[in-house]
Parts: sequence; C-alpha cells; structure tokens
Amino acid sequence: MNSQKPTLTGWRLRLNRIIFFSDTPAGKLFDLLLLVVILLSVLTVMLETVISFQQEYGDILLAFEWIFTLLFTIEYFTRILSSEKPLRYLFSPLGIIDFLAAVPPLLLLFVGVSPLLMMVRIFRMLRIFTILKLARYIGEANLLVDALRASRYRIIVFVITVISIVTVMGTLMYVIEGPQYGFTSIPKSIYWAVITLTTVGYGDIVPHTVLGQAMSSMIMLLGYAMIAIPTGIITMQISHNISPQKGERRCPQCGAKELDKTDRYCKQCGKKLAEN
Repeated sequence: MNSQKPTLTGWRLRLNRIIFFSDTPAGKLFDLLLLVVILLSVLTVMLETVISFQQEYGDILLAFEWIFTLLFTIEYFTRILSSEKPLRYLFSPLGIIDFLAAVPPLLLLFVGVSPLLMMVRIFRMLRIFTILKLARYIGEANLLVDALRASRYRIIVFVITVISIVTVMGTLMYVIEGPQYGFTSIPKSIYWAVITLTTVGYGDIVPHTVLGQAMSSMIMLLGYAMIAIPTGIITMQISHNISPQKGERRCPQCGAKELDKTDRYCKQCGKKLAEN
C-alpha cells in the first residue's frame, strides 16, 4: 500500500494555509489586506484618467502604482512558492490574473503608458472573486446556462422578429422623413429604429413630420413589450428547472423537458418518443 506524502511541509505549508485558505485568523487578515490593496490599485488607475488629477498628483499616483506592483509581484511569487502544484497554479485562471496584476506596470518601462495596459490593470478587480471565495458559487450559473440553452429556439425566433421589425420600421422612416431630416440612408434609419425600440433615444436623429412622430410613439410603446418577452421566457425556464414536475418526460436526443404525456414526437428536435 503506497502512502502519499504531503508535498508541503514546515513554513511552506503554513504559508499555503494563509494564502489559499481563509479558515484561520491569519488567512482572513491576509484576504482583507489584499482586498484593500486591490481596491486602492483600481482607484489609482481610475484617477490616472482624470486629467486635472493626473496633472496635480501624477507623481504620487505613479509612486502608489509601483508600490502596488511590488506587493502584487511579491504575492505572485509567494503563491508559486507555497503552491502544492506550481505549474497548475501558473496556468490556472487565478494564476493568470495574478500574473496580469503584476506585469502591466513593469511593461511601462519598455512601451510607456498605454490604454491597453491600463485596461489590463483593471483586471485586478477580478481577484475579488477569489478573495471572497465567490468562485465556488459559479456552478450555480449553470442553472442560467441551462435555461438559456433550453430557450434558445424561442430566443432565436424573438431576435429574428426584432430584426424584422426594426428593418421594416427603419425603411418606413427613411421613406417618411427622408434625408432632409437626418434619415440619410436605410441603415441609419434602422439604427434610429433600434435606439427607439430599446427606449434609449440618443436624440441625434429625431422625426419632424407628424406621421414620423406617430410611428416613433408606436415603436417606443412596442419597445416596452419587447423588452419583457425574453425576460419572461428565461424566467419561466429557470422556474421550470428549479421545480421540475413529477413524472415529466424528457427527450432522449435533445433533453427537452416540456413534453406532454400525449406527445409522440419531441417539440424541439422531432425525435419519436417512446410510448408510455
């Protein structure tokens, strides 16, 4: 019988318990301090985009950024050192995020300030999920994924309907209003129909004729109903998945659940069902 020896011992084992777990006072304190550092680093990145703040406190922000970079770099190599399987950690989502938290500021020495690097630094915010141990609840998202998968045909029909509506409405508005009122082309008119149907209304293109304004009102009222449709479809499917009916029939091919006892063929894929 082979006995598996622990891969970590001594101070590395204690360090692993502090960094990767939160069941000790030291582990909870480490997570709290790391959370504060992450929030402060993200705040620093945001303040760098404020021109007035950058001009007055640019040197201070740069100093804080280097301090945060040093802390993240030390933490990154400490995690590698205290990990039971360093290679698995390096290529795990957590390891990649930790790497991105430390590397972008170092690249500033070679490529200078870049909006792309600034965006990558914002990814430090993702580390909050690991600190708060929210990752263990990601499996619950499968409920939503299953509901979307089961409702995909209804959603496809809904999307096609919306595309047809905005295309027809946009074309009509192009004919009614014309280029003199900003509707210079059918694609631009469809853009107007989209922002009107979604009740966004940027105001860059507006109808001026009475008929155009009347149609605009109809599209806006229709938009409220259209927004509620996909929400109802997905909510109904989630409710059905949470509380499945007893004795429900499933399709052996596509897994569809909404089958009546009298159905001989699947409503989704058309496969012939076994007789009850």
